Amino acid sequence: MPEICRFFGIIIALYYNDHEPPHFHAKYGEQVSAFSISELKLIEGSLPKRIISLVLEWAFEHREELMQDWNLAMAKKPLHKIAPLA
Repeated sequence: MPEICRFFGIIIALYYNDHEPPHFHAKYGEQVSAFSISELKLIEGSLPKRIISLVLEWAFEHREELMQDWNLAMAKKPLHKIAPLA
């Protein structure tokens, strides 16, 4: 799981060879979920509501960078780290 960011105990990652639509994964404790990059919504899994809010706030600030990393992952190129939520 190529980690691109970590904040408040949340790990954000993208997978190489993942499926459409463009999305990223968020892990918090033992819970894992996936979020659409274009729509910024939870598309798979579950997390506590407060964690979902933090993930979406972060993603809104970094949507363009997330899409760039998605394209890199699909091309099997190294991903860029993205700044955490402060």
